Amino acid sequence: MPYLYLLRCADGSFYVGSTIDLGRRVAQHSRGEGAEYTRRRLPVRLVFAHEFERIDQAYAAEKQVQGWGRAKRIALIEGRFDLLPALARKAFPKKAAAEPPSVE
Repeated sequence: MPYLYLLRCADGSFYVGSTIDLGRRVAQHSRGEGAEYTRRRLPVRLVFAHEFERIDQAYAAEKQVQGWGRAKRIALIEGRFDLLPALARKAFPKKAAAEPPSVE
């Protein structure tokens, strides 16, 4: 079955991934055969996994969680789902470009 997973790296950072074989993929990361990011931050520990019906769902969730900040990832790991909406990054409106001075 496909999974979204999060690893806690030795430096305290998180790695977000998706896979169809969770045990094999975590073992690869642990042996330094995973992503370059985790190879440089061993050892790693599985801290969250969620099963999906289809790999495209797991991959979409991976991309979504990769865009989250640390606090939101920690809330997910801790199962504090009620906090997730409040921890969403706020999108601020872009400043309009100043109009060029008129040349008269």
